[in-house]
Amino acid sequence: MAMNMKERMLANLPYKAWMDGLGQERMENKRRVYRYNNLPPDDVEEADRLIRDILGKAGEHVHMEPPVHFDYGRNTEVGDNFFSNYNLTILDVGKVKIGKNAMFAPNVSIYTAGHPIHPDSRNSGYEYGIDVTIGDNVWLGGNVVVVPGVTIGNNVVVGAGSVVTKDIPDGVIAAGNPCRVIREITEEDRDYYFKDRKFDVEDYRD
Repeated sequence: MAMNMKERMLANLPYKAWMDGLGQERMENKRRVYRYNNLPPDDVEEADRLIRDILGKAGEHVHMEPPVHFDYGRNTEVGDNFFSNYNLTILDVGKVKIGKNAMFAPNVSIYTAGHPIHPDSRNSGYEYGIDVTIGDNVWLGGNVVVVPGVTIGNNVVVGAGSVVTKDIPDGVIAAGNPCRVIREITEEDRDYYFKDRKFDVEDYRD
């Protein structure tokens, strides 16, 4: 039996976004996101309930500063202790999986969605989504863009303004456009809070 367009979308195959109820799903998600983005800032319990209604899966202690933006929401999952600052945008046509202890600065964008390069193919209406995976203990700096198909490993820092077009291995600092590995993160880094500035307290090691 042939797959419908939603099944094709989730299988990372070319699909048409207006068919087989996909437009309705996006509209339902827009309503959920609208409620979250317009919630009073002190209504913490309702914010937690609403973000869990948007996401496909969420661990403990998940906080996203509004506004947030998702295509579907349900195709995104985040682990424990997730924090994102303002204007997180996730085009989750493909699946987006984010591990535990992730921190996203303002204006981080994760794009699984794309369109064919050739104009005739692009004008056919077919598009695609390719899954994105982000590991544990990842910090994405401000205005980082992650494009379709990328995997970012565990214990990674991506510098502000980077465009991540290729996979990033575990335990490195990476930055640039296109994003490249700068160096490994070492045990010596533990004693510094910013560049050459050492901690002047001891409880950072607790």
